[in-house]
Amino acid sequence: MLSDHAVCSDKTAVALQIRHDREYSGSTVIVGESIDINGVTVTAYPTGHTVGSTAFYWENEVGTRILVTGDVKDASQLPKCDVLITEANYGDHADSTCHFEDDIAGFNNAMEIDSSIAFGAYAFGKAQRAVELMREYGYNGAIEMEDKSRILTQQLLENCGELIGLGESGGESMCIVPPWDLGKLPREIAKYVLTGRDDYYYPSINISDHLDATGLVKMVEDIDPEVAIIYHPNGDRPTKFAEHLNSIGIESISIDNIKNVLSNEFI
Repeated sequence: MLSDHAVCSDKTAVALQIRHDREYSGSTVIVGESIDINGVTVTAYPTGHTVGSTAFYWENEVGTRILVTGDVKDASQLPKCDVLITEANYGDHADSTCHFEDDIAGFNNAMEIDSSIAFGAYAFGKAQRAVELMREYGYNGAIEMEDKSRILTQQLLENCGELIGLGESGGESMCIVPPWDLGKLPREIAKYVLTGRDDYYYPSINISDHLDATGLVKMVEDIDPEVAIIYHPNGDRPTKFAEHLNSIGIESISIDNIKNVLSNEFI
């Protein structure tokens, strides 16, 4: 937010300013277009994690093609590269919780069963996905949202339809609030949390902002790098994902292990 060297998509800049209530000081790029950074042409590609989420691609001075992603939900538009630097949020193939599919049918069923319903969704990312799903389902009425979620959605989503504040409909509209606010709503409203977690009080519908383990592998296979460098999140999942990729013939290393490899080479 403070550095004039920062670069993000125009949509991400809007989200940052709304969420943190301060001006973003860096440069912006429209997803799908390019920006010049110190004489290097860097192209932004969508990753589908949140509105405006971006992967950055460039070639270095010897022609090596480099692609750096953050979290990824949709890798279909990412280009091939020589060096891929990417995430492993759900990269542990031995962990059954890392294998999942979005429960769109469950979401639609909830919409069909209950005329008064509230979805618990994080203000940035999941709330916008919830609005998209509700509109895709065919719901064209007003959607009640808490202020931060509503402002973010109005600024980030085209064709989001009518969004109103909590309580403005007199209980006659669908509702989206942060998960921890579901308990503040009237008891007669059916409540669900849009999450892959199972530790919430209310029933969950698995709607994820991430690729699962199988999707991450397919992403790397499609991008076809000479080497993949895995850097996120904290913990052992980057190492486990790199080990799995190596086991299927894709040269990979966790960023946590690069120091050890370099040290061994210089001994």
